[in-house]
Amino acid sequence: MLFSCLVDADFLDTEAFMDPGRAAARETGILDLMSLKEQLDRHLLDLSKDAAATEVNKVRREVLDACRSGAASPPGLFSLTVPTGGGKTLASVAFALEHAIRHGKRRIIVVIPYTSIIEQTAETLGKVFGPGSVLEHHSNLDPARETLESRLAMENWDAPIVVTTNVQFFESLFAARTSACRKLHNIVDSVVILDEAQMLPSAFLKPILGALASLTRSYGVSAVLCTATQPAIQGSIGTGKALFRGLEGVRELMADPSGLARRLRRVEVRFLHPELHPTPWEDLARLLSQEPQVLCIVNSRKDCRELHGRMPQGTIHLSALMCAQHRSEVIAALKLALSQARPIRVISTQLVEAGVDLDFPVVYRALAGLDSLAQAAGRCNREGRLPEGRPGRVVLFTPPGPGPRGLLGKGAEAGREVLRSMRETALRLDPVAFKAYFERFYSQVISFDEKGIDALLSAGVSSGHFQFRTAADAFQLVDDAAQASIVVRYGSHANKVERILHQIRQAGASRESLRALQRFTVTIPDPMFRALRDQGDVEEWEGLWIQASDDLYDDALGLRLDPVRWNPEKFFQ
Repeated sequence: MLFSCLVDADFLDTEAFMDPGRAAARETGILDLMSLKEQLDRHLLDLSKDAAATEVNKVRREVLDACRSGAASPPGLFSLTVPTGGGKTLASVAFALEHAIRHGKRRIIVVIPYTSIIEQTAETLGKVFGPGSVLEHHSNLDPARETLESRLAMENWDAPIVVTTNVQFFESLFAARTSACRKLHNIVDSVVILDEAQMLPSAFLKPILGALASLTRSYGVSAVLCTATQPAIQGSIGTGKALFRGLEGVRELMADPSGLARRLRRVEVRFLHPELHPTPWEDLARLLSQEPQVLCIVNSRKDCRELHGRMPQGTIHLSALMCAQHRSEVIAALKLALSQARPIRVISTQLVEAGVDLDFPVVYRALAGLDSLAQAAGRCNREGRLPEGRPGRVVLFTPPGPGPRGLLGKGAEAGREVLRSMRETALRLDPVAFKAYFERFYSQVISFDEKGIDALLSAGVSSGHFQFRTAADAFQLVDDAAQASIVVRYGSHANKVERILHQIRQAGASRESLRALQRFTVTIPDPMFRALRDQGDVEEWEGLWIQASDDLYDDALGLRLDPVRWNPEKFFQ
């Protein structure tokens, strides 16, 4: 924190002397938090006037009221446990603004696990508060949506509302570079909303929770753990050598999360087979083809291709083998199809689960962690609009072949155990079942600090020799060394990609050009990248890896998973 204060003051002072125009651009007259609260209140009032008199909307109003009431509580740690579709996004921001005004906090920071959903949240908040008040800071941001003021605010988060990612937020807390640390002092006296808190990575859970505890204890931060599937991160966590103390004193904003889950239940969860025996892809494709509107979520990109290849023509494919621009356009198109009640079938990986507002009457979900099951259920009958009050159908199945590996496999096994031991409670998606699930899942985790971050930093308390640089290098939520990014030529945007590359050839790479290319990159495991490189399917240019083969990227499926090029069994588990 001291380092952050020093380097930001140094940057700003130098800027004021060397570039007065740039310094003046920071003075944008941004609205204060009270004005933003008034705008949110007006927006919520307008929403309530137009909202249908459904049970879902009644519960959303109650959630909002509870958040506003809870804002008077003393600063510290909070949880907001509300089923998917219960209006958590705006209710949590209402809490944050009210709490900030009451207790003298300076800004709201919304932290989201995936870049695939951050744009949706930023767009929602932008509609409420208008341009200039919401700073969107993540790697996939389209430079066309940036302004000089927003670029300056990204440097030190000097904005009233910041929307960012887990990677940006937590890696900054453990960073050792001036550019990354510069923003830290502006986290002081803020309200931090951790959206989809169950997505906090277990491999770094110990240092992450330690940082959150420190922020709330020593730096005036109030943090809200916001999710439908609250992780068991209070008190003792894990077993054996992995055992450690988690957060203490977390206060739940909802009086009765289990009762709320019962009232917001809009789906029936059922097993495709009573004992969860594996279902062949052909049988599953036949069942899905009989549904006019259906979403099927599987555990891997390989499974997504396998099942999609057996579906009727026109079935939508969604996975991280599609670049960000491609995914955004597909999601927008399927939302339109759903709103117009047109037939649509979608096969997707988990990327649609957390925070993507889809509303299908039927959802199939491959066996996975119980939190994933709940997130999938949140894409089914989301608004409770099925005729005659009918519930949506969520069908749980076991795919053929070996199950997922690593933590995904441990989550699936913990989910299977909870479904067996407390079947009815789990199928009702009761918060009690999620607590049991996370306790079982965490009991299988070998280490909550795989890189030894805690030891690198805590040793300095007595010796004074903190290993900041080593810890910063080790704290990487995304292991860049194990993967590579490829710039692809996607559809009608291929010419745009060529123009950006031409600009780089003429004038060199700039922040804006590289950010623009982020929309057209696909990240793949390093072994697959090496296979593509060796076969001439990608080529290096100005430090970038560019699609070289015309058929490498498919405008429906994304990066081609072609067995001629590589072995999908090896790379896509």
